[in-house]
Amino acid sequence: MSTYREVKGYSIKKVDSDPANPKEGQIWYNNISKQIKVRIVVPAAWASGGNLNTGRAGLGGAGIQTAALAFGGSTPSLDETEEYNGSSWSEQNNLNTGRFYGGGFGSQTAAVMAGGIIQTAGTRNLNNSEEYDGTSWTEGNNLNTGRDILAGAGTLTAGLCFGGHEPGNSGKTEEYDGTSWSEQNDLNTVVRGSSRAGIQTSALSFGGDGPAPGVQVQTEEYDGTSWTTGADYPVAQEAGTGSSGPQTAALGFGGYTTSSTNVYDGSSWTATASMATARGGLGGDGTNATSAIAFGGAPSRNITEEFTDTAFSTKTVDVS
Repeated sequence: MSTYREVKGYSIKKVDSDPANPKEGQIWYNNISKQIKVRIVVPAAWASGGNLNTGRAGLGGAGIQTAALAFGGSTPSLDETEEYNGSSWSEQNNLNTGRFYGGGFGSQTAAVMAGGIIQTAGTRNLNNSEEYDGTSWTEGNNLNTGRDILAGAGTLTAGLCFGGHEPGNSGKTEEYDGTSWSEQNDLNTVVRGSSRAGIQTSALSFGGDGPAPGVQVQTEEYDGTSWTTGADYPVAQEAGTGSSGPQTAALGFGGYTTSSTNVYDGSSWTATASMATARGGLGGDGTNATSAIAFGGAPSRNITEEFTDTAFSTKTVDVS
């Protein structure tokens, strides 16, 4: 039987402890554990998470993969709020005004829902906003311009809402300081249903429904003052793509006609692992492009998927 040295031309290095930063493909023998180990790459992937208690689309999302918040949405119960702990969703106190396609942002214990549509009343272009403290929702000050199908980013005390329908597509941008909303410079392209990422001083808007030919691929970057054009999103999508992360490490996923997932590094988009289920109108958020969560989506789905980026791992070689 051939030895590793005969096949590869060199012997396996013996060590008493695993290397601190091994390279991809590096192999060694641990004298203490008496195991052969190798450094491998685990590809990016989406995995199933716990289902929402109430399936819905057009819902707001906030938080991270292990502490997410879902609120509102287009079901008979538009005011539903649920918290995710990394494995399952639990019912929480409802929104004061049930709605869908509002601008949601923040964290699980400090979130905002602004604008939206009241489906049962047929009321559009809401201007009211609400704040969540981890237990209940309270009324906040109104947006200066009521609208729906808008995007939100940032935190409860440093938030941002942009785009939407008022009626007609909007380029309006407003900043939130935890108390009131203030008008800022508009998007360069009026758009509704764009996806978002980032914080108040470094945000991202991509895709959505805008001027002819309609469904958009444009990306715009916000620096806290104005919007500038970035690289086009790879897939034209309207009001359906989930997103997470900061401006320079953002993730866009799903949409009404696709399960594709794409990473933005601040200058270009790159395709990565696709979602298991193509769907739009979903909620989603996350820490960055390496860890995200997607939940809900049309038509009234309760599905949750969790994204993990490409990573290195040490594998023990079975030589039995």
